[in-house]
Amino acid sequence: QVQLVESGGGLVQAGGTRRLDCVASGSIYSINAMGWYRQAPGKQRELVATISRGGSTNYADSVKGRFTITRDNARNAVYLWMDRLKPEDTAVYYCNGRVVVTSDFQGEYEFWGQGTQVTVSS
Repeated sequence: QVQLVESGGGLVQAGGTRRLDCVASGSIYSINAMGWYRQAPGKQRELVATISRGGSTNYADSVKGRFTITRDNARNAVYLWMDRLKPEDTAVYYCNGRVVVTSDFQGEYEFWGQGTQVTVSS
């Protein structure tokens, strides 16, 4: 019904920069909040950053000042600009969207992407 597809992961050296992209497609009427989460090996999935449809943002303390989340409502896309990467940022990064679908204007459904691996080498 709705698909979120991430791209941009890979191997990067500590101190480097990377941008993750996520584009949503399918039976979308509108997308409310979008966000990025990550899961490191042996750890729980955690919030990285979220952004409202109007552009209000929220960041985990561990990434404040280094990561920036933006979105393009016309493209149903969300981006994560990661700067000054650290080895502890190594994780699978997941895109999340809270979507109003065309078959149910009264509801909001949560969808996840398949994840993209980011590995930061020291």
